[in-house]
Amino acid sequence: MQKIAIETCGLTRRFGAQLAVNEVNLAVPEASIYGFLGPNGAGKTTTIRMLLGLIRPNAGEVKLFGEPFAEKRLALLRRVGALVETPSLYSHLTGRENLEVTRRLIGAERKLIDRALDIVRLSADAHRRVREYSLGMRQRLSLALALLNNPDLLILDEPANGLDPAGIHEMRDLIRRLASEFGITIFLSSHLLSEVEQVANHIGIIHQGKLVFQGTLAELQAERHEHLTIGVTQPDQAATCLTAAGWSVKRLNDGLLGVAATTREAAVRINSLLVGQRLDVFHIALTQASLEDIFLNLTNNSAEREAA
Repeated sequence: MQKIAIETCGLTRRFGAQLAVNEVNLAVPEASIYGFLGPNGAGKTTTIRMLLGLIRPNAGEVKLFGEPFAEKRLALLRRVGALVETPSLYSHLTGRENLEVTRRLIGAERKLIDRALDIVRLSADAHRRVREYSLGMRQRLSLALALLNNPDLLILDEPANGLDPAGIHEMRDLIRRLASEFGITIFLSSHLLSEVEQVANHIGIIHQGKLVFQGTLAELQAERHEHLTIGVTQPDQAATCLTAAGWSVKRLNDGLLGVAATTREAAVRINSLLVGQRLDVFHIALTQASLEDIFLNLTNNSAEREAA
Protein backbone atom coordinates (compact mmCIF):
# COMPACT_ATOMS: atom_id res chain seq x y z
CA MET A 1 0.00 0.00 0.00
CA GLN A 2 1.11 3.53 -0.75
CA LYS A 3 2.08 5.49 2.35
CA ILE A 4 0.00 8.54 3.25
CA ALA A 5 1.67 11.87 4.00
CA ILE A 6 -1.50 13.75 5.04
CA GLU A 7 -4.61 12.10 6.44
CA THR A 8 -7.58 13.84 7.99
CA CYS A 9 -10.68 12.31 9.50
CA GLY A 10 -13.84 14.41 9.91
CA LEU A 11 -11.85 17.65 9.90
CA THR A 12 -14.27 20.45 10.79
CA ARG A 13 -13.92 24.14 11.56
CA ARG A 14 -16.55 26.76 12.39
CA PHE A 15 -16.25 30.52 12.64
CA GLY A 16 -19.29 31.48 14.64
CA ALA A 17 -22.33 30.28 12.70
CA GLN A 18 -20.29 29.73 9.52
CA LEU A 19 -19.19 26.16 8.79
CA ALA A 20 -15.92 26.78 6.92
CA VAL A 21 -14.70 23.16 6.72
CA ASN A 22 -17.20 20.34 6.99
CA GLU A 23 -15.97 16.82 7.87
CA VAL A 24 -13.15 16.72 5.32
CA ASN A 25 -11.32 13.39 4.90
CA LEU A 26 -8.07 13.93 3.01
CA ALA A 27 -5.69 11.19 1.90
CA VAL A 28 -2.50 12.58 0.32
CA PRO A 29 -0.05 9.88 -0.85
CA GLU A 30 3.65 10.35 -0.14
CA ALA A 31 5.74 11.64 -3.07
CA SER A 32 2.61 12.88 -4.86
CA ILE A 33 1.64 16.33 -6.08
CA TYR A 34 -1.85 16.76 -4.64
CA GLY A 35 -3.90 19.58 -6.13
CA PHE A 36 -6.39 20.93 -3.59
CA LEU A 37 -8.95 22.77 -5.69
CA GLY A 38 -11.92 24.94 -4.93
CA PRO A 39 -13.46 28.36 -5.60
CA ASN A 40 -12.34 31.28 -3.48
CA GLY A 41 -13.91 30.92 -0.04
CA ALA A 42 -14.37 27.15 -0.38
CA GLY A 43 -12.30 26.34 2.73
CA LYS A 44 -8.84 25.70 1.24
CA THR A 45 -6.82 28.10 3.39
CA THR A 46 -8.72 27.17 6.55
CA THR A 47 -7.92 23.51 5.91
CA ILE A 48 -4.24 24.34 5.37
CA ARG A 49 -4.09 26.35 8.59
CA MET A 50 -5.44 23.33 10.48
CA LEU A 51 -2.89 21.04 8.81
CA LEU A 52 -0.13 23.36 10.06
CA GLY A 53 -1.55 23.82 13.55
CA LEU A 54 -2.15 27.54 13.02
CA ILE A 55 -5.78 27.09 14.05
CA ARG A 56 -7.45 24.22 15.86
CA PRO A 57 -10.27 22.18 14.37
CA ASN A 58 -13.61 22.07 16.16
CA ALA A 59 -13.74 18.36 15.37
CA GLY A 60 -11.74 15.72 13.56
CA GLU A 61 -8.13 14.60 13.47
CA VAL A 62 -5.01 15.34 11.43
CA LYS A 63 -2.24 12.80 10.84
CA LEU A 64 1.05 13.54 9.12
CA PHE A 65 3.16 10.59 7.98
CA GLY A 66 0.83 8.30 9.94
CA GLU A 67 1.42 10.12 13.24
CA PRO A 68 -1.26 12.10 15.14
CA PHE A 69 -0.49 15.79 14.72
CA ALA A 70 -1.97 16.80 18.09
CA GLU A 71 0.43 14.51 19.95
CA LYS A 72 3.64 15.06 17.95
CA ARG A 73 3.16 18.56 16.62
CA LEU A 74 6.72 19.92 16.91
CA ALA A 75 8.43 16.77 15.62
CA LEU A 76 6.10 16.59 12.61
CA LEU A 77 6.40 20.28 11.75
CA ARG A 78 10.17 19.83 11.44
CA ARG A 79 9.40 17.70 8.38
CA VAL A 80 7.08 20.28 6.81
CA GLY A 81 7.73 23.42 4.77
CA ALA A 82 4.93 25.87 4.00
CA LEU A 83 4.15 28.85 1.83
CA VAL A 84 0.83 30.29 2.99
CA GLU A 85 -0.60 33.51 1.60
CA THR A 86 1.94 36.37 1.23
CA PRO A 87 5.09 35.62 3.25
CA SER A 88 7.01 38.37 5.01
CA LEU A 89 10.31 39.31 3.39
CA TYR A 90 12.80 41.98 4.48
CA SER A 91 13.02 44.13 1.36
CA HIS A 92 16.12 46.03 2.59
CA LEU A 93 18.07 42.76 2.97
CA THR A 94 19.49 40.56 0.23
CA GLY A 95 17.95 37.24 -0.68
CA ARG A 96 20.74 35.40 1.14
CA GLU A 97 20.34 37.58 4.24
CA ASN A 98 16.61 36.83 4.34
CA LEU A 99 17.43 33.12 4.31
CA GLU A 100 20.05 33.59 7.02
CA VAL A 101 17.52 35.23 9.35
CA THR A 102 15.14 32.28 9.00
CA ARG A 103 17.98 29.75 9.20
CA ARG A 104 18.99 31.08 12.61
CA LEU A 105 15.39 31.06 13.85
CA ILE A 106 14.84 27.39 12.96
CA GLY A 107 18.37 26.21 13.72
CA ALA A 108 19.05 24.86 10.23
CA GLU A 109 22.52 24.13 8.91
CA ARG A 110 24.16 26.97 6.97
CA LYS A 111 24.78 24.76 3.92
CA LEU A 112 21.01 24.50 3.43
CA ILE A 113 20.94 28.15 2.32
CA ASP A 114 23.00 27.39 -0.77
CA ARG A 115 20.94 24.26 -1.42
CA ALA A 116 17.65 26.21 -1.23
CA LEU A 117 18.99 29.00 -3.48
CA ASP A 118 20.16 26.44 -6.02
CA ILE A 119 16.82 24.60 -6.05
CA VAL A 120 14.80 27.78 -6.72
CA ARG A 121 17.47 29.09 -9.13
CA LEU A 122 18.28 32.26 -7.24
CA SER A 123 21.98 31.65 -6.58
CA ALA A 124 23.04 34.32 -9.08
CA ASP A 125 20.70 36.91 -7.50
CA ALA A 126 21.26 36.04 -3.84
CA HIS A 127 23.40 39.18 -3.31
CA ARG A 128 20.69 41.56 -4.55
CA ARG A 129 18.33 43.35 -2.18
CA VAL A 130 14.82 41.91 -2.21
CA ARG A 131 13.35 45.31 -3.15
CA GLU A 132 15.00 44.79 -6.54
CA TYR A 133 13.34 41.39 -7.07
CA SER A 134 10.44 40.80 -9.42
CA LEU A 135 7.26 39.27 -7.99
CA GLY A 136 8.27 35.90 -9.41
CA MET A 137 11.70 36.10 -7.76
CA ARG A 138 10.10 37.05 -4.44
CA GLN A 139 7.81 34.04 -4.69
CA ARG A 140 10.77 31.76 -5.40
CA LEU A 141 12.65 33.25 -2.44
CA SER A 142 9.62 32.56 -0.26
CA LEU A 143 9.70 28.98 -1.48
CA ALA A 144 13.41 28.81 -0.62
CA LEU A 145 12.50 29.84 2.94
CA ALA A 146 10.07 26.90 3.08
CA LEU A 147 12.83 24.55 1.91
CA LEU A 148 15.37 25.56 4.56
CA ASN A 149 14.44 22.70 6.91
CA ASN A 150 14.85 20.15 4.07
CA PRO A 151 11.17 19.12 4.33
CA ASP A 152 9.52 15.85 3.34
CA LEU A 153 6.20 17.66 2.84
CA LEU A 154 5.64 21.06 1.25
CA ILE A 155 2.30 22.84 1.67
CA LEU A 156 1.68 25.64 -0.83
CA ASP A 157 -1.34 27.94 -0.70
CA GLU A 158 -2.01 29.53 -4.13
CA PRO A 159 1.73 29.76 -5.01
CA ALA A 160 1.05 31.18 -8.51
CA ASN A 161 -1.35 33.87 -7.29
CA GLY A 162 -0.53 37.24 -8.85
CA LEU A 163 2.28 35.95 -11.07
CA ASP A 164 2.57 36.79 -14.76
CA PRO A 165 2.64 33.93 -17.32
CA ALA A 166 6.45 33.65 -17.12
CA GLY A 167 6.32 33.50 -13.32
CA ILE A 168 3.57 30.87 -13.41
CA HIS A 169 5.66 28.77 -15.81
CA GLU A 170 8.70 29.04 -13.50
CA MET A 171 6.65 28.04 -10.47
CA ARG A 172 5.10 25.11 -12.33
CA ASP A 173 8.52 23.76 -13.37
CA LEU A 174 9.85 24.22 -9.86
CA ILE A 175 6.98 22.26 -8.30
CA ARG A 176 7.55 19.39 -10.73
CA ARG A 177 11.28 19.34 -9.92
CA LEU A 178 10.69 19.29 -6.17
CA ALA A 179 8.57 16.17 -6.53
CA SER A 180 10.57 14.31 -9.19
CA GLU A 181 14.15 15.15 -8.15
CA PHE A 182 13.83 15.49 -4.39
CA GLY A 183 10.88 13.20 -3.62
CA ILE A 184 9.01 15.90 -1.70
CA THR A 185 5.26 15.43 -1.22
CA ILE A 186 3.52 18.61 -2.38
CA PHE A 187 0.08 19.73 -1.22
CA LEU A 188 -0.89 22.54 -3.55
CA SER A 189 -4.03 24.65 -3.20
CA SER A 190 -5.48 26.65 -6.07
CA HIS A 191 -8.74 27.86 -7.59
CA LEU A 192 -7.33 27.33 -11.11
CA LEU A 193 -7.91 23.82 -12.42
CA SER A 194 -6.08 24.62 -15.65
CA GLU A 195 -2.88 25.24 -13.68
CA VAL A 196 -3.20 22.33 -11.27
CA GLU A 197 -3.89 19.72 -13.95
CA GLN A 198 -0.48 20.49 -15.50
CA VAL A 199 1.44 19.45 -12.37
CA ALA A 200 -0.77 17.36 -10.05
CA ASN A 201 -1.27 13.60 -10.14
CA HIS A 202 -3.86 13.55 -7.34
CA ILE A 203 -6.81 15.92 -6.96
CA GLY A 204 -9.12 16.95 -4.15
CA ILE A 205 -12.01 19.35 -4.86
CA ILE A 206 -13.59 21.28 -1.99
CA HIS A 207 -16.74 23.39 -2.24
CA GLN A 208 -18.52 25.21 0.58
CA GLY A 209 -16.34 23.35 3.06
CA LYS A 210 -17.10 19.84 1.78
CA LEU A 211 -14.80 17.54 -0.18
CA VAL A 212 -16.80 16.74 -3.33
CA PHE A 213 -14.10 14.73 -5.16
CA GLN A 214 -10.85 13.00 -4.27
CA GLY A 215 -8.80 10.71 -6.49
CA THR A 216 -6.12 10.58 -9.14
CA LEU A 217 -6.03 12.98 -12.05
CA ALA A 218 -6.79 9.99 -14.30
CA GLU A 219 -9.93 9.25 -12.27
CA LEU A 220 -11.07 12.85 -12.65
CA GLN A 221 -10.36 12.73 -16.37
CA ALA A 222 -12.46 9.55 -16.64
CA GLU A 223 -15.46 11.74 -15.76
CA ARG A 224 -15.13 13.46 -19.14
CA HIS A 225 -18.15 11.82 -20.72
CA GLU A 226 -18.81 12.39 -24.41
CA HIS A 227 -21.98 14.03 -25.72
CA LEU A 228 -23.29 15.59 -28.90
CA THR A 229 -23.16 19.37 -29.11
CA ILE A 230 -25.96 20.78 -31.26
CA GLY A 231 -26.13 24.30 -32.67
CA VAL A 232 -29.54 25.37 -33.93
CA THR A 233 -31.02 28.80 -34.55
CA GLN A 234 -34.14 27.90 -32.55
CA PRO A 235 -32.67 26.26 -29.39
CA ASP A 236 -35.89 26.41 -27.35
CA GLN A 237 -37.93 24.61 -30.00
CA ALA A 238 -35.10 22.16 -30.64
CA ALA A 239 -34.82 21.29 -26.93
CA THR A 240 -38.58 20.69 -26.74
CA CYS A 241 -38.51 18.54 -29.87
CA LEU A 242 -35.56 16.41 -28.73
CA THR A 243 -36.95 15.95 -25.22
CA ALA A 244 -40.31 14.83 -26.64
CA ALA A 245 -38.41 12.28 -28.76
CA GLY A 246 -36.79 10.83 -25.64
CA TRP A 247 -33.35 12.46 -25.73
CA SER A 248 -31.73 13.93 -22.61
CA VAL A 249 -30.92 17.57 -23.37
CA LYS A 250 -28.86 20.21 -21.50
CA ARG A 251 -28.38 23.89 -22.24
CA LEU A 252 -24.74 24.78 -22.87
CA ASN A 253 -22.94 28.08 -23.27
CA ASP A 254 -23.40 30.19 -26.43
CA GLY A 255 -26.92 28.88 -26.99
CA LEU A 256 -25.74 25.35 -27.81
CA LEU A 257 -27.49 22.16 -26.69
CA GLY A 258 -25.83 19.08 -25.23
CA VAL A 259 -27.48 15.75 -26.01
CA ALA A 260 -26.61 12.49 -24.23
CA ALA A 261 -25.59 10.59 -27.36
CA THR A 262 -22.20 9.37 -28.57
CA THR A 263 -22.58 7.70 -31.99
CA ARG A 264 -22.72 8.84 -35.60
CA GLU A 265 -26.02 7.04 -36.02
CA ALA A 266 -27.52 9.09 -33.18
CA ALA A 267 -26.18 12.28 -34.73
CA VAL A 268 -27.82 11.38 -38.05
CA ARG A 269 -31.17 10.66 -36.38
CA ILE A 270 -31.09 13.88 -34.35
CA ASN A 271 -30.16 15.97 -37.38
CA SER A 272 -32.96 14.39 -39.45
CA LEU A 273 -35.45 15.00 -36.64
CA LEU A 274 -34.57 18.68 -36.30
CA VAL A 275 -34.45 19.33 -40.05
CA GLY A 276 -37.78 17.51 -40.41
CA GLN A 277 -39.24 20.03 -37.96
CA ARG A 278 -37.90 22.86 -40.16
CA LEU A 279 -35.29 23.84 -37.56
CA ASP A 280 -32.00 25.23 -38.87
CA VAL A 281 -29.02 23.16 -37.67
CA PHE A 282 -25.67 24.92 -38.09
CA HIS A 283 -23.46 22.76 -35.85
CA ILE A 284 -23.34 19.16 -34.69
CA ALA A 285 -20.25 17.52 -33.15
CA LEU A 286 -19.16 14.85 -30.70
CA THR A 287 -17.70 16.66 -27.70
CA GLN A 288 -15.83 15.57 -24.58
CA ALA A 289 -16.38 17.56 -21.41
CA SER A 290 -13.37 19.60 -20.32
CA LEU A 291 -11.96 19.28 -16.82
CA GLU A 292 -13.33 22.77 -16.15
CA ASP A 293 -16.79 21.47 -17.05
CA ILE A 294 -16.36 18.56 -14.63
CA PHE A 295 -15.13 20.92 -11.92
CA LEU A 296 -18.10 23.25 -12.39
CA ASN A 297 -20.49 20.30 -12.48
CA LEU A 298 -19.11 18.91 -9.20
CA THR A 299 -19.26 22.26 -7.42
CA ASN A 300 -22.67 23.19 -8.84
CA ASN A 301 -24.12 19.81 -7.85
CA SER A 302 -22.72 20.29 -4.35
CA ALA A 303 -24.34 23.72 -4.11
CA GLU A 304 -27.67 22.30 -5.28
CA ARG A 305 -27.53 19.53 -2.66
CA GLU A 306 -26.80 22.07 0.07
CA ALA A 307 -29.75 24.23 -1.03
CA ALA A 308 -32.18 21.29 -1.19
